Amino acid sequence: MDAGTYDRWYATPRGGWIGERELALALRGLAPRPGESLLDVGCGTGDFTRGLARALDGRVTGIDIEPSWVAYARQRSDAGIGWVVGDARHLPFPNDSVDLAVAVTSLCFIDDERQAIREMLRVARRRIALGLLNRRSLLWRQKGRHGGSGAYRGTRWHTPRDALTLFHDLPVARAQVRSAIWLPGGGWLARHTERLWPAWLHGGAFLLVVAELADPQEPQPA
Repeated sequence: MDAGTYDRWYATPRGGWIGERELALALRGLAPRPGESLLDVGCGTGDFTRGLARALDGRVTGIDIEPSWVAYARQRSDAGIGWVVGDARHLPFPNDSVDLAVAVTSLCFIDDERQAIREMLRVARRRIALGLLNRRSLLWRQKGRHGGSGAYRGTRWHTPRDALTLFHDLPVARAQVRSAIWLPGGGWLARHTERLWPAWLHGGAFLLVVAELADPQEPQPA
């Protein structure tokens, strides 16, 4: 899929609603403080990055391994957002260089997702969030089985337990999972259902795992 086709999906009623729900859940999980900086890992065409930048007053940077997608994102954003071509498994940033880091369904396409998470933890000072696709959802039944179909072909899906296991033995103080997009159709019923189900139930297509970084000065539990 080319960058323009992908970006236009977010301009459809269904794509726009899904994007808004994912963004709202990510912002609640990250809980940015005034002036904090953020790195969006695997930013793609930058739609999510631009949404984050509108909600934050600190520096926002998007990074993606595909140069043409980064160029597309740069052409459609204001000068306040930074855009970098780079690999999530080897982020070209110093240790503790941003306050927050997020990756929205981008690690689902990376072979060594644990290495990418280690890198996010290395560059972030306070909190990271991962947006993943839920193997315990209606969307998986529709699009994820037998290797996936359409834009979901080859995508890695996670259970809520898998999502927490990604942080095993990594320097985080705590991690929690929330979900959204219970009915992925995006119509009236989907929007009504979304208001009824709390985010702490894990049946939505979109899983958000938020990890608080451990304070190196505090003793960790054995």
